[in-house]
Amino acid sequence: MEFLWLGLQQLADPVVFFTMCIGAILGVVVGAIPGAGAAVTISILLPTTFSMDPLNGMTLLLGVYCGAAYGSAIPAVMINTPGSPVAVLTALEAKPFVDRGEARRAMSLAYSSSFVGGVLAVLALMVLTLPLATVAKNFGSAEFAMVAIAALVLVIIGHGGRRVEATAALAFGLFLATIGIETAYSTQRYTFGFLTFLNGIPLVPMVIGLFAMSEALIQLTSRSTVHPVVQLKGHFFQGFMEVFRYKRTLYGSSFFGIFCGILPGVGEFLAQQVSYVVAKRFSKEGHMFGKGAPEGIIVSEATNNAVPPAALIPMLALGIPGEELTAMMLAVFLVHNVIPGPDLFVTRPEFVAGLYWTLLFMNVVIILFLLVATNTIAKAALINKRFLGVAILTLSLIGTYASGYRFSDVGIAMVFAVLGYILRSHRWPLTPILLGVVMGPIVENRMRQALGGANGDLTIFVTRPISGIIVAALAILIFFTLRGWLKGRKPRQDWQINDT
Repeated sequence: MEFLWLGLQQLADPVVFFTMCIGAILGVVVGAIPGAGAAVTISILLPTTFSMDPLNGMTLLLGVYCGAAYGSAIPAVMINTPGSPVAVLTALEAKPFVDRGEARRAMSLAYSSSFVGGVLAVLALMVLTLPLATVAKNFGSAEFAMVAIAALVLVIIGHGGRRVEATAALAFGLFLATIGIETAYSTQRYTFGFLTFLNGIPLVPMVIGLFAMSEALIQLTSRSTVHPVVQLKGHFFQGFMEVFRYKRTLYGSSFFGIFCGILPGVGEFLAQQVSYVVAKRFSKEGHMFGKGAPEGIIVSEATNNAVPPAALIPMLALGIPGEELTAMMLAVFLVHNVIPGPDLFVTRPEFVAGLYWTLLFMNVVIILFLLVATNTIAKAALINKRFLGVAILTLSLIGTYASGYRFSDVGIAMVFAVLGYILRSHRWPLTPILLGVVMGPIVENRMRQALGGANGDLTIFVTRPISGIIVAALAILIFFTLRGWLKGRKPRQDWQINDT
């Protein structure tokens, strides 16, 4: 109880509360602009958070993260254009509602299911993080190394039909993580005489270039189309209680989103797609999915909004980021010398409790803002793509230079911008690159510590109980994944060639 009281005291700080509101509102707005989104905005804001108090910096980024999940539903309903890839199913289900003149009902379903999913995920964060951190106190270097490797494996498996590309991207990210001075013997690796690379690839310029500036190039080279905006009339509260008519779908999707958020590498999109298929299979109105089913919107938004808070559970408890946005936020921790993991609950309990309460109240702030400003925010979705690209590119360049006041950082960002643009154009995933860069040092250092303590004996990873269980689980998972992949590639012999 004292732990939670510390968090409320943090939230009582006007600066923290103001930062929470600004982040949440900004997140809603950028979520409603197709092409902006949380990843682009967080990468641009990242340098500004380094000069802020750790709680304020994290609150600002988490506000953008959570608010964008809500805001992406606005263009999905009002102009039938998803604000982000995770809003595709919302747009699919909302169109029949709009055609029937029930756009407000669709938006009410989206908001209320988003709110329930978000709040349940925050409660799960409060309940599960400390027990997981307590268990992690018994971990040694071997266990942490295997958890990190498991996260990387799940990143690859989570990319479904793009596993080969994800593997290549992850390998590239792990290679980038080796650049710089090697800590054990202080030898230089792949620096090629450049002083800029002695401390490795700078994370902030890489993130800004790979995610923000590459998106700006995409926007600059795409055509902007104008869609009519649906005007919503009436009060959103009128449809807020309708979601509770579908309790099994609502709570099932929320808990599935929480589960997927905890697993590294899964992310909102995969969680949402699987949840949608399962809900359609077991719903009494499954035949209506894709034709304007209320449950379709509920599944999409509840799962989508449950993932962000749940993704913080492995990062806070284990220090393992599970996807691109939590990997970016890890930089805020490291800059302020706040090390996520089991010891965080002992050294900085007020910080963790403050995050809990800001996340909980953030959902309330977002939903109240949406109830009064939806029609206004929807106009932001009509911003010309090329104007948006110029704005993102300008802010990215300013943010990159401001992160270290070095022109070399700007050059690095531009290189990664071109790389990100090429990869995006060929539908290659960018997240594995970032996770490879962030997780590479963790894997290397933990592996070195474990092997050093065991005199180089590799069996330490299977003889220690927890590490051995992780190795066995990974082996089984990889086996069945490869088996399914090979079955999918096996050619069907529905016909034979007769040479005679």
